[in-house]
Amino acid sequence: MMKRKASTNRRSSSRFDSNDMGRGPKHLEGVEHIDYKDAELLRRFMTERGKIMPRRTTYASAKQQRQIRRAIRRARVMGMLP
Repeated sequence: MMKRKASTNRRSSSRFDSNDMGRGPKHLEGVEHIDYKDAELLRRFMTERGKIMPRRTTYASAKQQRQIRRAIRRARVMGMLP
């Protein structure tokens, strides 16, 4: 029985090549408080179809993303947002 020779030409996954993985700033600049009454601010975090944008596109921290999600949902209940 012949053993197979281990291949040394494996493609490395570009997903894990760098530590920062090409992300931008880690938090939002210029946004101090996220309020459900500020519809213009909340529209920045929504797509044209009314979906909430993910953290990887808004560069929001986890805490800020929770505040955004909560504010958008409250504004929807109040009828300020679609």
